[in-house]
Amino acid sequence: MSAQDKSVIDIVQGGPPPSANFGVLSPSAKQRLSEQLGPEGALLAPEDLQSYAYDGTFLEHRPDIVVLPRTTAEVQTILALATEEHVPVVTRGAGSGLAGGSVPLSGGIVLATTRMDAILELDDVNMLVRVQPGVVTADLHAAALARGLYYPPDPASQRQSTIGGNVAMCAGGPHGLKYGVTKDYVLGLEAVTADGRLMRTGGKMIKNVTGYNLTQLLVGSEGTLAVITEIIIRLIPKPRSTRTAMAVFPRIDDASRMITIILNAGVVPATIEIMDQDSIRCVEEWQHAGLPVDAEAILLIELDGEPSAVDVELRDVERLCSERGATEVRLAANAEESATLWAARRAVSASMARIRPTKLGEDISVPRSAIPEALTAIRAIAAKYGLLIPVYGHISDGNLHPNILFDRHDPEEVERVNKAAGEIFDVAVGLGGTLTGEHGIGSLKKEYLALALDPVELAMMRQIKDAFDPLGILNPGKVFPARPA
Repeated sequence: MSAQDKSVIDIVQGGPPPSANFGVLSPSAKQRLSEQLGPEGALLAPEDLQSYAYDGTFLEHRPDIVVLPRTTAEVQTILALATEEHVPVVTRGAGSGLAGGSVPLSGGIVLATTRMDAILELDDVNMLVRVQPGVVTADLHAAALARGLYYPPDPASQRQSTIGGNVAMCAGGPHGLKYGVTKDYVLGLEAVTADGRLMRTGGKMIKNVTGYNLTQLLVGSEGTLAVITEIIIRLIPKPRSTRTAMAVFPRIDDASRMITIILNAGVVPATIEIMDQDSIRCVEEWQHAGLPVDAEAILLIELDGEPSAVDVELRDVERLCSERGATEVRLAANAEESATLWAARRAVSASMARIRPTKLGEDISVPRSAIPEALTAIRAIAAKYGLLIPVYGHISDGNLHPNILFDRHDPEEVERVNKAAGEIFDVAVGLGGTLTGEHGIGSLKKEYLALALDPVELAMMRQIKDAFDPLGILNPGKVFPARPA
């Protein structure tokens, strides 16, 4: 079935919550939670509920109660009560997700982990850190750097997003090419099952093939299998030198082919990021960062490692880009200039909010060889439907972010957005790619899941979900398409 046979219109317009035979949290249960967690740990006021009704998308639905536990034992109490009352539980970090994964579409309990924000252990000898899920990602970075260690995954939301949310979504970021994504650093987890039982997986050891790898099963499970309460994260030595370059291309096709050319030359950058002309213009109108608005694309290329090797590789990258169509290659002279270039890249998503009222932020992933074709197809789709679709993303690992800008209150435009999104998904899958590289499926892509997964694979995933959560109370209405009637 083609993506064109699907529809996100109801979701885009904030359609009805998924149907399920859930209970309603009783007054006595609310009282028990209030007594257990205190006035700051159990929120019932309408204004508080509204604050937890949305995430980084345009979706919105109020929960019946918000709970903010501080300990694993409190999480166990909450889930045991939810099972007893047959009430849905949506786990939430900072709410910066871009797939509607933490919106409580069925009401019930929002379990916010932001008060579980302790760095419990930083082990220099084993080069790892043990944290609660509410630790902000940037704070984890800073704590590691202070000990000469490094945590590479760096989603654009790192100053707001929490490590628990990163683990639940398997967040990525620019450094995926050289260093991998969140799953590559998670060694062990403590988690609470839907009925309140405590489970520990993995540990401090690097090698571990004892039994099924439940650690990696929970990473990226989007809160549908268990509630993560502690995380053991592998760290690496801090790179001794980092340099950044910006290459300006009059033709986006030339820019999109550079990753293969650079890798084939024996250079492995920490990252290569692309911004197309629409993305460049969005940022420049907002920040006036001096970006070349007439260019079809720019690449941000970061190299790290031994200082002498980085300097040689930087010159190689400058030469390769100039030989393949770049009209300018700017080399950041110091850390401040590098930070300025990366600030422009991290501002792309926020800058788009000034252009149109609503943004549908996609994150298709395709093989690197298919990047030029994917970019060409997205530009054609934008022209076909008369839509502004800026594209940026992690070109070094094939993760592209087409952002469809529109007004969700305009039904005719929403219809065009729906068709364009479906065609973008068809393009990704047709090129050997998939629907998402780091944002997750959440609410917005669940009805397209079968386009990218083998039927047996999807059936096995449903069975895993049923085994972990037989009542279906953990983040219901997410990830999986509606079951056939």
